[in-house]
Amino acid sequence: MLSRFEEAQQKWGGSHSVIDAWLTERQELLLQFCKLAGFAPYDKKDHALPDQVQIQGFCQILMDYLSAGHFEVYDNIVQACKEKGPKSMALANALYPRISETTDVALDFNDKYAEVTQDNMLSDFDTDLSKLGEILELRFELEDELIENFYANHTD
Repeated sequence: MLSRFEEAQQKWGGSHSVIDAWLTERQELLLQFCKLAGFAPYDKKDHALPDQVQIQGFCQILMDYLSAGHFEVYDNIVQACKEKGPKSMALANALYPRISETTDVALDFNDKYAEVTQDNMLSDFDTDLSKLGEILELRFELEDELIENFYANHTD
């Protein structure tokens, strides 16, 4: 996921302020995900679950990222794709529903963990976080295709 982010940042960074802000949010989401998952350099001590504050913070960043995508970035990209022609619009229309499917998994994760208390920590947190990681990786791939479409020169 981090290498995909770096590629996106290098390829599209600095070319559109909305996309730049969104990629910055993606970076923060990835950093927080790595902390929760205990990836290096954020190794978990004794494989302990993260505390409530960490989980809530991550869930807030996750919701901010999803919201920015759906209510800011996608609208801008879809509008640009309409102007570029039917080929561009067809690709955007094919990608958007697949991206929306990943939103459902992320929302389920948020619903389950955003208000969790330490006393109520669920035993399947690591499994759910792993599933979310897979979904985020797919989402980032689809979003990158959508952004690539935004910058492509489709005229037919």
